[in-house]
Amino acid sequence: MAIPRTDVPPRPNELAVRLRMNSPPRAIYDAWTKGWERWFAAPGTAKADARVDGEYSFETEHEGKRHPHHGRYLRLEPNRLVELTWTTGDGGTEGAETIVSVEIAAEGTGSVVDLKHSGFPNEESMRRHEQAWIHVLGHQDRVLAGRGE
Repeated sequence: MAIPRTDVPPRPNELAVRLRMNSPPRAIYDAWTKGWERWFAAPGTAKADARVDGEYSFETEHEGKRHPHHGRYLRLEPNRLVELTWTTGDGGTEGAETIVSVEIAAEGTGSVVDLKHSGFPNEESMRRHEQAWIHVLGHQDRVLAGRGE
């Protein structure tokens, strides 16, 4: 199966985050493909067509403001991999289409998640996302494990 074309030009700014999570691979995969509102999106804003080249969109709320997110799924391997384009506005990717890859591996009763995010328009955007992903993945783990919303 061919990977859909993206408009992401080569850019040197890329980050990688690895996190041990308490949730099994299936729960994490489902969160990225059909459970956005459970852990990340503002209620009532998420739409996801979780298939290769299918689109997703949602809004987050942060400090009283809404932040639209949208993109397309590039690769999906159930319970193992979600790769998607990721576009946000000011204070995010600045409107640039980037790529997020989430690799999930079972470890004991939980998982190890390797998230890579590439194609940032500048180093500042990359640094903001690096800190945000650490926080967001920790939040995802707590929500999926039933330890907090």
